[in-house]
Amino acid sequence: MGQAWGFGRYGGPEVQEFFDRPDPVPGRGEVLIRVDVAGVNPLDHMVRSGLLDGFDGGRPFPRVLGMEAAGTVLARGEDVDGLEVGDAVFGFALTGGGTYAETTVLSAPNTARIPEGLSATVAATLPVAGTTAVDVLDQLGLPAGATVLVNGVGGGVGLAVARLAVGRELRVLGIGSTAKREHAEAIGVRFVDYTAEDVAAAARELVPDGFDGIVDLVGGASLRTVAPLARDPRDVIAVGDMSVPDLGGRFVERRVDRENLERSARLALDGVLAPVITAVHPLSDAPAALAVVENGHTSGKVVIKVA
Repeated sequence: MGQAWGFGRYGGPEVQEFFDRPDPVPGRGEVLIRVDVAGVNPLDHMVRSGLLDGFDGGRPFPRVLGMEAAGTVLARGEDVDGLEVGDAVFGFALTGGGTYAETTVLSAPNTARIPEGLSATVAATLPVAGTTAVDVLDQLGLPAGATVLVNGVGGGVGLAVARLAVGRELRVLGIGSTAKREHAEAIGVRFVDYTAEDVAAAARELVPDGFDGIVDLVGGASLRTVAPLARDPRDVIAVGDMSVPDLGGRFVERRVDRENLERSARLALDGVLAPVITAVHPLSDAPAALAVVENGHTSGKVVIKVA
């Protein structure tokens, strides 16, 4: 038996609970891992709220929270290639096993070995934030010297996008709250504070000719404010708001396979995709870790250290 943090039904934070569960049995195409570190993402509370049908794998309640983790392979299911018992790995829990737990199952095609020199803590931040950053910038395909606006730059994904964009020699402007300024400017981002400025006016003043690309991580009214700042509406990429085609933009095309995980890991090793990890919580403090992400008060990436 191992401890896990999850939810007994769909709803708000009140449905969350600690519980014990037997080690999951890896099914076809899965590996059982001992979890060392789990990443915390907005996706987690969205799944708990019942907003993302299909992300929980149809498992019975109580269900474990979390979508990404790093750890050590304990057992393999059938039809698993390229991963062995004892391997240090990181990846996605795409079949509903959750990651806020002492052990869990990861989807083997969406799991990769952690390369030597990369810590489990950094690796656990890459499945969601790291691969998303790679995907949106690949989709934009901007040349060095182009301008990109990152709307919602302060969170884990936003800072990953900004860091990778700076590494590609793009000129980056980020929009966020006052508390997010320091981390954004530290990686070379020109910053617009949406709590203190007219965002559209401030961005136009800094980049009068419009942006070559916009990455939106906020959605809603905020997306509609920044989308007209793009020189071409097709170069507006949204990560969370599926209505972006109504504005002429595109939704991110996600690649969550092993190849993209390995690519993100190499970029992290090279320092191009170094995550900004601002909080490390023990599993016993998982409620606080998720609460700060759900409330939008965190800057950078929050992780849960389990082992």
